[in-house]
Amino acid sequence: MIKQYLLSPGPTMVPERVLLRMAHPMIHHRTPQFSAIFAETKQMLEALYQTDNDALMLASSGTGAMEAAVTNLCAPGDTLIFVNGGKFGERWGKIAARHGINAVEIKVAWGDAVAIDDVQAALNAHPDAKGVFVQASETSTTTEHPIREIAALTAKIDGCVTVVDAITALGVIDMPMDAWGLDVVISGSQKALMLPPGLATIALSEKAWELIAATKGCHGFYFDLAAERKNQRKGKDTTAWTPAAALIIGLNEVLKMIEEEGLQNLFTRHQTLAEATRAGVTALDMRLVSNAPAASTTGAFVPDGVDGAAFIKYLRDSMGVTFAGGQDHLTGKILRIAHLGYYDAFDVTIAMSAIEMALERFGYPVAMGAGVAAAQRVLVNRVPRAVL
Repeated sequence: MIKQYLLSPGPTMVPERVLLRMAHPMIHHRTPQFSAIFAETKQMLEALYQTDNDALMLASSGTGAMEAAVTNLCAPGDTLIFVNGGKFGERWGKIAARHGINAVEIKVAWGDAVAIDDVQAALNAHPDAKGVFVQASETSTTTEHPIREIAALTAKIDGCVTVVDAITALGVIDMPMDAWGLDVVISGSQKALMLPPGLATIALSEKAWELIAATKGCHGFYFDLAAERKNQRKGKDTTAWTPAAALIIGLNEVLKMIEEEGLQNLFTRHQTLAEATRAGVTALDMRLVSNAPAASTTGAFVPDGVDGAAFIKYLRDSMGVTFAGGQDHLTGKILRIAHLGYYDAFDVTIAMSAIEMALERFGYPVAMGAGVAAAQRVLVNRVPRAVL
């Protein structure tokens, strides 16, 4: 028997109590019973976003919410600015191109955070831009971008918003939407929201809603955010189209877990796990991918002489531990270790132990226990002291 450990940055592990809640008999989604669950879920979701504005739920992956943000805020021929520092930043440009929107790229080296001066320069050069589209956490490079500082720039410009892909950031880092002036924030179910894939969430500021109302052109049919807002507001408490009902019921349980933990404890836990993981891989002489490492996922280069793709396949198929590898030019070169969602101290020690054992099996000289010990020195403060 090989026990399976899902330690990838999405999908992530789903808590047992959430699985059990989702296994309840299905109820009809156009009933007062479901609307009561929906309304409670929406209220708790807005507390996680730290916003007084509407947070909407969409039956789609996070990419669906990304496309909804682009098509509702911009019409064909409009201009947007996007930060391309990895595979997911690149996606903004692809979505815009598909809809005939002029996408101005700020190219960032993989592993670097975008420079605020570069964002300001792009805004100066394109004063007609509808917004800056950026990742809070670029999962492909395990890098965090300075979204608060970007929002401060667009806040000074009428008709220009900051749009944040927070798919691996919401529920991981403290990013209060209203306090930071973030205009659009997107997330997805299979990351820190601890659910299977298939549910996206998106919250928008009043400035964003005003821009949507003023945008001429087609907002699409399925991803018409104004229609969703009308249906999802208090009193209707439903979705415009068929909802991902089981996932919304699961999200209700997830958000209750988050309330029980408390937001600040949630953010502290993720930061501690990130620090422990970085300490562990560094102790194994594995160089970090990012110069601005994310709290959600740690990327590290595999040692010279080790085939990264084969290494990850061996960990998954022979050891039962699933990590993620690199994309594009980082394929076969890096390992990405998640620490978001239903994840705690001993998941980190399992990850470090598995990496050490796999390195030994690949013939790389490793001091067994070095990575585990380095992680433990960070993690020990999460374990309460014994009462003697």
